[in-house]
Amino acid sequence: MSLLSANEQQLVADAIAQIERDSDAELVTVLAAQADDYRDVALLWASLLALLLPGAINYYPAWLDSGQLLLVQWASFIGLALLFSRPRISARLVPRAVRHWRAGNLARRQFLEHNLHHTAGETGMLIFVAEAERYVEILVDRGISRHLPDSTWQTQIDAFTRQVRQGQTMQGFLDCIQGCGAHLKQHLPASHSRNELPNRLVLLP
Repeated sequence: MSLLSANEQQLVADAIAQIERDSDAELVTVLAAQADDYRDVALLWASLLALLLPGAINYYPAWLDSGQLLLVQWASFIGLALLFSRPRISARLVPRAVRHWRAGNLARRQFLEHNLHHTAGETGMLIFVAEAERYVEILVDRGISRHLPDSTWQTQIDAFTRQVRQGQTMQGFLDCIQGCGAHLKQHLPASHSRNELPNRLVLLP
């Protein structure tokens, strides 16, 4: 995950506070280093290759008996499972659709865990980033979606995703918060001064 200083995290908190002063939204931002460890995918690939390896060995002149082939199979499985469990390698083994699906699931769990569906005016909003997956999602509760369709946020999502790919995650948060804030200020101007949720960037390992 990007190394974030206390000052950078405070910049995000200040940007959130500004949105909540100008609108009725209750905003939470979450940055996850990785949405999943994908161990099941690593084990699947290791299992498949370990099953195929004994058959491939039998095509060579140096034949092995069944006991030796079984040892080769187990050793292959253990070695490949350890190799494929390394983050840089496992990321290449997992299809993009699977990575984005799991990141999306984590985003929805975070929306619920931070009680964004229980704010007084149903105006909870989540800006979620899974950095390893290069995945950005914005989720809003009904109090916001009644005024602003989900398509409203696509421009911010696309721009933020590009910044994550370029290693500019922190600036992406600030730009995204500002862009979302412009819509919220216009369509959900502040009508109260309560602050129901903490104004901070939540970091997930």
